[in-house]
Amino acid sequence: MITARLLRTSAFVALPAFAAAHAAPVISTFGPLRKRVMPRLSGQGRTDHVALTFDDGPDPLSTPFFLRLLADRRVRATFFLLGTEARRSPGLVRDIALAGHEIAVHGWSHRPLLLRGPRATYEDLARARDLVGDLTGRQPQLFRPPYGVMTTAAHIAARHLGLTPVLWTCWGQDWTARATPESVHRTVTADLRGGGTVLLHDSDCTSAPGAWRSALGALPRILDTCQERGLDVGPLRDHGAVGSPLGHQRP
Repeated sequence: MITARLLRTSAFVALPAFAAAHAAPVISTFGPLRKRVMPRLSGQGRTDHVALTFDDGPDPLSTPFFLRLLADRRVRATFFLLGTEARRSPGLVRDIALAGHEIAVHGWSHRPLLLRGPRATYEDLARARDLVGDLTGRQPQLFRPPYGVMTTAAHIAARHLGLTPVLWTCWGQDWTARATPESVHRTVTADLRGGGTVLLHDSDCTSAPGAWRSALGALPRILDTCQERGLDVGPLRDHGAVGSPLGHQRP
């Protein structure tokens, strides 16, 4: 009787402690704090460069428009792909890679990792990583969690899978129905600095229908603003100092 009571009491105490430990990295979701104390997780790199990133693709209805625009501007970016969408459009995944863009992992499905335990988190990331690796012939190295919410389990799983978590320093809030090219450009450039990482969406699979058009419409102006400020634009692989986790030698 006493042993059973002690076990129940221990479980009652341990569960909140486990939940707190699991959720502790959620503090990184707060952008100003993250940029100040977690620059690497925020995606801060060399000061003459801006990393351009896209989430939630690939989408055959929208991603090709982004690829054409980027090709016309001779700009490469990092695409954080969802496994569910990559499975539906494997040819498009290969097109992104063949165009010279960096492909990274956004998880298998766009579900908050805060609601998943360690095993489910690991399986989600591993499944997406393996599919992307099979489709492109190269294992992805970067990971961005849905909604930008990291957990202890996500950090551990990413480490075991050889994935580096990267969030962002500025975004366009381009996923809402009220977003416009003007509002996206204004929101991005308000926080745009050398060394920053820009988050946009090339798909509306988790956004308001047609919301991707606001990002597409804003993209030329964002690139123009970077050029006016003397900032190069490219993928995360070119963003850090050579030898750092976010910086790799160009082939």
